[in-house]
Amino acid sequence: MARSRRKRETAQTPQQRLANERFAKSEAAKRGKPAPVVKKQEVQKAPISKGWVVLLAFVVCGGLVFELLRLFF
Repeated sequence: MARSRRKRETAQTPQQRLANERFAKSEAAKRGKPAPVVKKQEVQKAPISKGWVVLLAFVVCGGLVFELLRLFF
């Protein structure tokens, strides 16, 4: 009674075998090829223009500039 204690493995269906062969073929074709080159992204336009940034900086820091000018003159 030397029966094998291994679980019985089911055989592949013909569809599975064909799919596995196709996958193996596509993976073998990929081997040896360089990694895909990363495409450079287009330069994105800033969501706010430089004029608005300057104006906002003046509003935030303008009072300090005027106070410094007032102290010296």
